[in-house]
Amino acid sequence: MSSPAVLHLVTSAADRKAFVALAYRLNGGDPNWVPPLKSEALELVTPEKNGWFSHAKAQLFLARRDGRDVGRISAHIDTLALEMPAEGGFGPGTGLWGHLDAEDEATAHQLIAAAEDWLRGQGMTRALGPVSMSIWEEPGLLVQGHDHPPTIMMGHHLPRYQGWIEAAGYAPAKKLMTYELDISKEFPPIVQRIVAAGEKNARIRIREVTKNKFDEEAAIILSILNDAWSDNWGFVPLTPPEIADVGKKLKPIVFNDLIRIAELDGEPVAFMITLPDLNEVIKPLKGNLLPFGWAKLLLWLRRPKVRTMRVPLMGVVKKLQASRLASQLAFMMIEYIRRASVTHYGATRGEIGWVLDDNQGMNAIADAIDSKVNRVYQIYAKPL
Repeated sequence: MSSPAVLHLVTSAADRKAFVALAYRLNGGDPNWVPPLKSEALELVTPEKNGWFSHAKAQLFLARRDGRDVGRISAHIDTLALEMPAEGGFGPGTGLWGHLDAEDEATAHQLIAAAEDWLRGQGMTRALGPVSMSIWEEPGLLVQGHDHPPTIMMGHHLPRYQGWIEAAGYAPAKKLMTYELDISKEFPPIVQRIVAAGEKNARIRIREVTKNKFDEEAAIILSILNDAWSDNWGFVPLTPPEIADVGKKLKPIVFNDLIRIAELDGEPVAFMITLPDLNEVIKPLKGNLLPFGWAKLLLWLRRPKVRTMRVPLMGVVKKLQASRLASQLAFMMIEYIRRASVTHYGATRGEIGWVLDDNQGMNAIADAIDSKVNRVYQIYAKPL
């Protein structure tokens, strides 16, 4: 039996590099794991590089045995999440942990216990995990869908982690799902009729975003998002520093015809963001842009062609959510982006999500366009 690992606090830039590097070694044998770009993975856990730290704090841990790193975890507190109502998933006393990777179950349990102790020391009474780091980044543990790679900005985890986390006393708190569909085919007739009816409604305008007005368009989308999602489980409002980070990261793969804003009587009331699946391009790079990764990525960005398009975010303002108009606007945006994805980017597959398992409106839309659940993520909770 292996001796217990020794846990170290991550305090230096060298420690953070080791924290990031460990994921590549422990997951490298999984053919469906997509190595993120190392520079981006490092920025995520570096306070000076991640706007989320403007309202949050974290402690990273490394587990070492016989001179080797054998596990890692992050423990973190989001002050905005603490201000949310408890019935919304977070609330007072709720701390988080994430970035769990470990060679064996005993090490995983050591790391989870260390994260819990740190959260207790910060006055937390409940732990949610895994969430790495923000709810807007990679929430949840993959529990279904290990047989294919994730799309851009979605996590992928070894199957054994589920049993390890549950054995540490964690119970399911919320399930997140992604849906996949064949976008090379037209949607069912009823959806086509809804779209056609919307096109005859002079009050409705579905427009593309304008990339050279990126900041203005982002502000419109952020306003709709923070209203549309405010009653969702796990909601924490996105802040300007986070929006700036997302813009910097995603601007190269933002294309006007893949992001739509719906207007009603001239007022922006809904949006849909679609991204080409960058994971298809970066997976062969194994996390490295050098020596040739930059050239390959830049060449692809000039004429992007992908199999899959991912819809990470869409929303309709709350005042319309109980109306038929909400689903009509959603179907119109989905259809217009479907056409552009097939015609301009050669895509044949779409992925929508994540979607909360109790989001009846979004799940109904997914069913209506003949999509099927392809990945399920679980967020766990435990009293401290």
